[in-house]
Amino acid sequence: MPLAQLSATFFLQLVVILATARAAGTLAWRFLGQPRVVGEMLAGILLGPSVFGLAAPALQSRVFPPETTPVLFVLAQLGVGLYMFLVGLGFDRMDFRANARSAVAVSFAGIAAPFAGALLLTPLLLRDQGLFRPGVTAFEATLFLGAAIAITAFPMLARIIHERNLAGTAVGSIALSAGAIDDAIAWVLIAIVLASLGDGPATAWTAILAGASFAVLCVFLLPRLLAPLFARSEIIEHQHIALTLVLFLLAAWGMDAAGIHAVFGGFLLGTAMPRGPVTDRIKNQLEPVTVVLLLPLFFTFSGLHTDLTGLASLDRVALALGIVAASILAKGGACYAAARLSGRPHRIALGIAALMNARGLMELIVINIGLQRGLIGPELFAILTLMAVITTVMATPLFDWSQTTADRPNARALQERG
Repeated sequence: MPLAQLSATFFLQLVVILATARAAGTLAWRFLGQPRVVGEMLAGILLGPSVFGLAAPALQSRVFPPETTPVLFVLAQLGVGLYMFLVGLGFDRMDFRANARSAVAVSFAGIAAPFAGALLLTPLLLRDQGLFRPGVTAFEATLFLGAAIAITAFPMLARIIHERNLAGTAVGSIALSAGAIDDAIAWVLIAIVLASLGDGPATAWTAILAGASFAVLCVFLLPRLLAPLFARSEIIEHQHIALTLVLFLLAAWGMDAAGIHAVFGGFLLGTAMPRGPVTDRIKNQLEPVTVVLLLPLFFTFSGLHTDLTGLASLDRVALALGIVAASILAKGGACYAAARLSGRPHRIALGIAALMNARGLMELIVINIGLQRGLIGPELFAILTLMAVITTVMATPLFDWSQTTADRPNARALQERG
């Protein structure tokens, strides 16, 4: 495709993506009581082969030709990475320390129980030809399925917490912290699976060491190094923005190159940034373009690779619902139990479980990797996509129910800090 035609097509894509995302987000918020982010996620799926491609395949292929995929992919990663950087800027380190015990407990339970479920499900799924690709071992299938069930919709979790004004509350801090830990572990496990498929053990070790090293750097060293650079508010703000973007791009590149994901580089850097008027102005300038323009590209890119037409028979629907139910019980139930055992009230524990159980687009990223690398077939891909959609859509109603059914003392407890 000529460059002039490529640019014209991409601008048309932006019009379609933004219009659809805003319309779906508004409808989800006004009429369904869902956060806008859920509508934006569904908008991405609507623009993909499951709806738009099924209803008007010729038009869909003209609006989203394969030649534009690399451009859309890069901007999608930039959008979700920048958004997670902004989330990190709003992350209260003191709240995290105050809730660290509960966050670690919830995270551990949210990993352990799904892997126990994967151990039980994998032998059954391996007997069904077409779900996993031929040649995939039980170890690889269990590790991948466990990561897919355990992963949390980290970007969506952040947006739900932001839209519900939960930032800084116990439930918001614990859920966001535990979600970050869960997803980091899940990506390391996926790197191990990729290593077993031929990338070599260096892939897994690089992911583990690089991720741990960068986390330690962001916790102990970067805050002190960056504080003097952002302390003087009279310095030209464009210099601060340029420096911030350079640091973000380096962090995103490092985590992506290490085999984890760019979003964690952005989030960890955001948590390490100094707090103050300069950082607040940087956030205010970056946020509109990131949320309105770039983030919907991420949802659309994932939606373009999501095909739900694989669920065409009753036996596949039954299998899908069974996997969805097992995933909800494993992840949600374990996170609730861990929050309760760590001393949190019933309503806070239920709210944490509802938020942690959402999987969203992070799930779609994982299963796209599995499909592209020859781990799973299209039918299991469709089943896990359905699981991602259902668990994400149910998160907000379940969380709201936990608030509305709380008595007055519990409602106050839900907003406690630390």
